Amino acid sequence: MIKTMSEMIKIISKLTKIVRLFFCASICLLTLAFSGQLLAADKILRVNDFSDPNAAYAIKMLKLAIAHSDHPDYQVEISHENFTQTRTNEEVRSKGLLDVCWASSDSSIEAQLRPIRVPLFKGLLGYRIFIINKNDQAKFDQVHSLDDLKKLTIGQGRTWADGRILEANGFNVIKTNKYPSLFYMVEGGRFDGFPRGVHEPFGELEARPNMELAVEKNLMLYYRMPFYLFVAPDNQSLAKDLETGFTRAIATGEFDKVFYGDKAIQDVMQKANMKNRKLFKLDNPLLSKETPVDRPELWFDPQTLPDTEQQSAATPMNSTTANNN
Repeated sequence: MIKTMSEMIKIISKLTKIVRLFFCASICLLTLAFSGQLLAADKILRVNDFSDPNAAYAIKMLKLAIAHSDHPDYQVEISHENFTQTRTNEEVRSKGLLDVCWASSDSSIEAQLRPIRVPLFKGLLGYRIFIINKNDQAKFDQVHSLDDLKKLTIGQGRTWADGRILEANGFNVIKTNKYPSLFYMVEGGRFDGFPRGVHEPFGELEARPNMELAVEKNLMLYYRMPFYLFVAPDNQSLAKDLETGFTRAIATGEFDKVFYGDKAIQDVMQKANMKNRKLFKLDNPLLSKETPVDRPELWFDPQTLPDTEQQSAATPMNSTTANNN
């Protein structure tokens, strides 16, 4: 029995301390759990790959950079939403549904997003060959000069930097919002040619075997065109991790190993006949001044390729600077 008021007060005081300790411990556990969830969320990188022929390669390069960074525990979460490039860029810029995207770069997109200035395709996207209606090769056989080529109409995505470059060089460019529409438009004669990075058209046509399409045989455009990963402008920690990862992967040769080992790149080496095409060089007035044009290890030059019959595309090679615009 409690004999005195003093004893009762002591007991109540002890019980109060126990309750307080229990409450504090509970709060600490909840805080740690919530912090852990936030930390885990920070390590998830959300990307979107809907209807994008470059997505698989870009994601492979993203994972390469992560693996060589100081924080290799990032996890890539891939969605398949029907987003335009404009919507994709905005989701990354606003830190909405996506954390990383990829695109051909120019000063406009670099003003909105934080570029990781390592050209994923080593500038290969700047070498462009045409998808055409398979019955139109004779039309392109009549092209002997840049002025001849400018008489033909060119198809492009509405938001693509390439379209603005072609327009700045005097081409008649017809645009659409949806990438898949371009194949139907060139097949249907809405324009004459659909220029693609040399690594792109072979797989694209394999995926559309019933369409009346072909890769044009003799011509190639060139302009300096980096294709980057992008993050939100204020996401400096992620940008630093990816830049560090790429720097290390380039130094060890892993970057070139992935590049030259990619199936689409191997198709280029085997099928595009780059060394023997008539090359038309264009200016790129949209190119950012920060583009790392003085780093030859980042750029591909088709003139360094051996003849096709001697080429082993899966073997990593040294690259030299591509010709300046």
